Amino acid sequence: MIEDDDEIRDALDIDEEQLVIPDTLPLLPVRDVVIFPFMIVPLFVGRDRSINAVDAALTKDRLIFAATQKDITDEDPNSKDIYRNGTVCMIMRMLKLPDGRVKILVQGLTRASVKKFAQTKPSYLVEIAQTPEIETKEATLQIEALMRNVKEQLERLASLGKVVFQEVMMIVENITDPGRMADLVASNLGLKIDESQEILEMRDPMARLRKVSEHINKELQVSQMQAHIQSQAKDEMDKSQREYFLREQMRAIKNELGDLEESNEESDELRTKITKANMPPAVEKEASKQADRLDMMHPDAAEAGLIRTYLEWLTDLPWANYTKDVIDLKKAKEILDTDHYGLEKIKERILEFLAVRKLKNDTKGPILCFVGPPGVGKTSLGKSIARSMGREFVRISLGGIKDEAEIRGHRRTYVGALPGRIIQGIKQAGTTNPVFMMDEIDKIGTDFRGDPSSALLEVLDPEQNNAFSDHYLNVPYDLSNVMFVMTANTADPIPAPLRDRMEIIYLSGYTEEDKLQIARKYVVPRQITEHGLTRKLISIADATTRKVISEYTREAGLRSLEREVASICRKVARKVAGGRKTSTAITQKNLHEYLGVPRYLPEDEQKRDEIGVSTGLAWTPVGGEILYIEATVMKGRGALSLTGQLGDVMKESAQAALSYTRSRADKLGITDDFKTLDIHIHVPSGAIPKDGPSAGVTMATAIISALTKTPVRRDVAMTGEITLRGRVLPIGGLKEKALAALRAKMTTVIMPERNEKDLSEIPPDVRKKMKFRPVKHMDDVIKIVFRKDTVKAKKAGGAKSPRKKATTAVKAKTGAKKATKKGRNQPRA
Repeated sequence: MIEDDDEIRDALDIDEEQLVIPDTLPLLPVRDVVIFPFMIVPLFVGRDRSINAVDAALTKDRLIFAATQKDITDEDPNSKDIYRNGTVCMIMRMLKLPDGRVKILVQGLTRASVKKFAQTKPSYLVEIAQTPEIETKEATLQIEALMRNVKEQLERLASLGKVVFQEVMMIVENITDPGRMADLVASNLGLKIDESQEILEMRDPMARLRKVSEHINKELQVSQMQAHIQSQAKDEMDKSQREYFLREQMRAIKNELGDLEESNEESDELRTKITKANMPPAVEKEASKQADRLDMMHPDAAEAGLIRTYLEWLTDLPWANYTKDVIDLKKAKEILDTDHYGLEKIKERILEFLAVRKLKNDTKGPILCFVGPPGVGKTSLGKSIARSMGREFVRISLGGIKDEAEIRGHRRTYVGALPGRIIQGIKQAGTTNPVFMMDEIDKIGTDFRGDPSSALLEVLDPEQNNAFSDHYLNVPYDLSNVMFVMTANTADPIPAPLRDRMEIIYLSGYTEEDKLQIARKYVVPRQITEHGLTRKLISIADATTRKVISEYTREAGLRSLEREVASICRKVARKVAGGRKTSTAITQKNLHEYLGVPRYLPEDEQKRDEIGVSTGLAWTPVGGEILYIEATVMKGRGALSLTGQLGDVMKESAQAALSYTRSRADKLGITDDFKTLDIHIHVPSGAIPKDGPSAGVTMATAIISALTKTPVRRDVAMTGEITLRGRVLPIGGLKEKALAALRAKMTTVIMPERNEKDLSEIPPDVRKKMKFRPVKHMDDVIKIVFRKDTVKAKKAGGAKSPRKKATTAVKAKTGAKKATKKGRNQPRA
C-alpha cells in the first residue's frame, strides 16, 4: 500500500482547504481494500464500469470517488452492494495493460459519502458530500498521551519482527494530527474490510485513534503469543532437528486453540481397529507401540503419515479370518470335470488333498507346481481348485520380476514403501487361507536388486512359512494355511532349492482327440455366445474342427484353436449383421473362405522303404514331431557332414552313432574302408533349429542302412540316445512323440526299455493303435527296422557284390544268434 516515503510525505503536506472537490464524481468500486485519506494505492481495474469511471475522471480533473464493495466476489455490484462512505482520490498515474485492464496509482484525499447515485451506466456517477472531521474536545495532554501510546505499541510490534511497522515508524514520528496518524496506521495494520470501513466512517480523530490502538494492542498480543509459542517449542527441541521444532510449534498452536479433539478421535478409532483385528499377541503389542508413538506426534507430521499407513495395513490384514473348506468330494469332482477335460492326474491329486483335509483339518497347504506348454489350462486350474474347495482365489504374475522387494516388501525407511505381493494378495483375498496362484515362476529374473526366487524359499516351505516376515510389516505372518499353486512352462529354469519345495505335476499337450472334445464342449459354444450368435445361425461340424486343429494350428494348448474359431465366428457375425438370417454351415470345403489356405501341412508319408532314411521322433513345446533323418555315402576322405541346423548335442549324437557303426563294422558286414568314404547326414526342415540326444538310434540306423544298402521300414519310428557301446538310454517326452507317430500313421514305435514306465501316461486308445517296442541295445533296433524278407533276398543274391555278401553274412549271423537271445530281446508292446 505504501509506495515510498517521499510520496507519503508529499501526501501529508497537502492542504485540504486548497482542494476543490466537485459535488459529482465517477464512482470506482474497489475490492480487498479500504482506501484512507493520504494513502497511495496501486489498483488494477478490469471491469467495464470501472474502466469507464477511470476514463471519465481522467477527462476532467483526475478526481474519482473510491468506495469498497461489501461482497468481494460480486463482479457487477449495484448501489446496495457498495458502502456509502468512501474516499475522494486523485489518479496520479495510469497505465493500460495488453490484456485490456488498466493499472492506476491513486492517492486518497478526503473522506466523503454518497448522497445519490446520479448515473449507473456506462459508469457509476454519484453525488457526494464531504465528511469533515469533528473537532476534538479532549485536552492536548490526552491527545499527546494517546499518540505516544500508539507509537510505543508500534515500536514493540517492530521489535517483534513486524517489518512494515519499522517503515511506518519513520513517518509517524513527524505526524502531529491524531486523525492522520490513525488513518496511516490503520491502512498498514492488515485489518479486515469491515474493521477498516468502521474506522473510515469515524469522524472523531480521537475515537479513530483509540480504535486503532485497540487493534494494535490485539495484534501485539497475537505477536507475543507467537513469540511465546516459538520460545516454548524451542526449549523442547533438539537444536539439530528443525523439523521437530516445526511440529512442536504446530502442537503448541493446537494446544492454545483447543483443536486436539480430532487427533484423539483418530487414535481411539485406530485402537478399536487393533482390538477387532484379532492379531497374535506379539503383533498386537507392536501395533499398540506404534499407536502410542502416533499419539505423541502431530497429525500433520510426515512420520505420522507413515505410521498411520503401517497401522492401517496391520489392521486390514485377515489375521484370524478363515474360509471354511467345503469338503464334498463328489461335488468337487463334478466341478473339476465340468471346468476341464482330461487332466486326470491333476484332478486326482486335488481330490486326494481334499480327502486328507476332510480327515485332518490342521494339515498344511500343499505347494503344487503345474509345468506344461502354454495354453493347456494351468492358470484356469487354480480357479477350479478354489471353486471346488470354496476358497478365495488370488493370482499374481511373477514373470519378469527382478526385485526381491516384490516378494518381501520394502522397509519402511524408504519413501513409498509397501508390503510385498504375497501380503498384498492376502489382503486382497480377505482370508488367511486362500488359493494363491503364482504364474510364470520359471520367468523370474535376477539382478543387482536381489534374487526373488530365493525370497520365495521361505514362502513356499511348509515348515517355515508359518512365520513369514515381510520387510514392511516386520512381524511374522502365518502362511501355512495358504494353498500355493505355481505354473511354469518348463521346470529347468526353476532353481533346485525352490523346485525341491514344490510338488511338480507335468501337463503335456492335448491329443488331437482331446482338442476335438474340448472344442466341442467348451471352445465353440463359448465363442458362438461371445460373438452374439446362436446355434441356429452357425454350425461347425466335428470334421471341420478336426481340420482346423491339424492344418491351422500347431500347439500343445488351445489358444490358437480358440483364435481360429473366433475368426470364423467374426466373419459369420458380419454376415448376420448385414441381414443374413439363414444358418451358415462351416464345412471342410468352405473352411478356406474363413481362415485362408492351411498353414501347416502334415509330413509327407513315405511311399516305400528307402535306403539311408530313418524316421525319428522329436519333442517340441507345442507337441511331438517326426523327423526324417537322411544319410548318404560317397567317395571321399572319411569326413562326416552334418546339416539341418543341428545343435551341439545332436552333432555329438551323430558322431557317437558313426563311432558305434565303425566299431561294429565287421559284425554288421561293412567291408568298406571308412577313410575312403564321406558320410553326409541331413535332417530336413533345415531352417528349423534342432537339438537333443534322443535322435542317436535314428542316426545310427540311417548310417547302417546307407553303408549296408539295406532299406529301413517306413512304418517304424524310433527314439533313444545311443552310447559308443550301442546301449540305448532313456529319453523324455514319450507321450508327445507317440502322438506324433500316430499322426504320421506309424505302426511301431521303438523306445528305450527304461521308458516303459512312461507308457502309462499314453492314452489307452493310442496304445491300441500302435506297437511299442522297448529296446536296450542297438542290435535290438537293427532286428526291428530291417525287414526279414530284405535280409533273405540279400542272402539269395549275395554273389553280386562283395559288400552285399558281407551284409548277407551279417544278417545270417544275426538270425543265428536270435534263438540264443530270444528271452532277453523279446519285444514287448
